[in-house]
Amino acid sequence: MKFGVLQFPGSCDEVDAVEAARNVGDAELIWHRDRDLRGAEAIIVPGGFSYGDYLRAGAIARFSPAMESVIAFARDGGLVLGICNGFQVLCEAHLLPGALLPNVNLRFTSRQVELDVVRGDTAFTRACAAGQRLSIPAKHSWGRYYADEATRRAMDESGQVVLRYAPGHNFNGSVDDIAAVRNDAGNVFGLMPHPEHAVDELIGGSADGLSIFESMRLAVEGTHA
Repeated sequence: MKFGVLQFPGSCDEVDAVEAARNVGDAELIWHRDRDLRGAEAIIVPGGFSYGDYLRAGAIARFSPAMESVIAFARDGGLVLGICNGFQVLCEAHLLPGALLPNVNLRFTSRQVELDVVRGDTAFTRACAAGQRLSIPAKHSWGRYYADEATRRAMDESGQVVLRYAPGHNFNGSVDDIAAVRNDAGNVFGLMPHPEHAVDELIGGSADGLSIFESMRLAVEGTHA
């Protein structure tokens, strides 16, 4: 399968995302001004500081030409993964519910976090088991997930909460320990931790992030079967 990885001015994790995706398939970069997704079967919106995080994290990137194509791709059922800043962009584009707010400590924070798999039956976690714990690094200033009570209730009912921070690992103050969510259709997924930095134990201390990319491969190949 083929991944397309967006690249904005200010992206800083797009190369790692490409290399992580290449563990399970092919991948190439897509410049933010390019509307052509080049036959990608899944899209990754990577981490970084798109457009310098001016106005609000992800607020400008949401209007890029590439994102116009990604929004159409998602509405047609294509798989879209947003990592960190990419999660912020997807929320700004209203492809995912909720918003990302400043960390409760009001500081950029980088640390290894543990995540509990709430659902192992999604296009992004089918290589995991429900209840499995993943060790993945996180690094951000605006990572506090928030959605109002009515939205969270609807998300719980439709199974949109996919990962939660394990006890003691919710350093950013995300409501209900929510670490990753999907859209109602199940084809768009966002998380603040960085699975692309956890695909090789030798350099990342954990390879747990690889399961996210492997799950996407299984989902895409399943649609081709």
